[in-house]
Amino acid sequence: MLVLSRKENQRIVFPNIGVSVEILRVEGNRVRVGVDAPRELRILRGELTDDQEMAEESEQARKRNHDLRNRLNNANLAMHLLQKQLDAGMIEDAEATLEGALDTFKQLDSMASLETPCLAESKQTEKRRALVVEDNANERELLAGYLRLCGYEVDTVQDGIDAMLYLAKQEQRPDVVLLDMQMPRMDGPNTIHAIRNNPEYGDIKIFAVSGSERAAMGVSVSHEDGVDRWFSKPLQPADFADELGRACLSHSS
Repeated sequence: MLVLSRKENQRIVFPNIGVSVEILRVEGNRVRVGVDAPRELRILRGELTDDQEMAEESEQARKRNHDLRNRLNNANLAMHLLQKQLDAGMIEDAEATLEGALDTFKQLDSMASLETPCLAESKQTEKRRALVVEDNANERELLAGYLRLCGYEVDTVQDGIDAMLYLAKQEQRPDVVLLDMQMPRMDGPNTIHAIRNNPEYGDIKIFAVSGSERAAMGVSVSHEDGVDRWFSKPLQPADFADELGRACLSHSS
């Protein structure tokens, strides 16, 4: 078994990016995994460059930065999903998740370019609904699987067109739409415009979950014509969980 065969204090190091993954404790089917990254890699901490810095970056650098954030977000989500799966006794799923996360770190290491607390369980007695709109299938399912284990009902679609079709046919619409920005066919900004211009969707909250910069996408933080919150990849799961929970509570009040 991939997870349970790993020993305590086993460290897997990715030297080119200064990231290490360590098995901190093994107790039956509970495995505590730590991820360490150097402070100078600001992007690993989810911190943003300012608009001036972004303006001075080349287009190639922006694309590389976007790709890096997506890969880091995948690995970050996978490591947190891993612990949720272990807690739920989903050992085989956890093994596959860990293997995928380590593979993502290997990819980042080859490009030479996360310890956050486990996403809190939803304390709401009534399950809330979320729609994940993301064209990257791996990232889409990681986020959806993680939120389901946190008590949310989650559906997924791959782009804005599918999101609008989903909303049109659902009698019970989602409380929150978690929306990527760069997608084929219909991107994030156009999806936001379509949702905000339909009065039937007035109570739906929209959270941007993106590797792009908000200013570059021309999206405002406004429930009337933009997003309710903007989250940059890689996600910080605890902060994201808090905001998602507050959005759902305000939706029901």
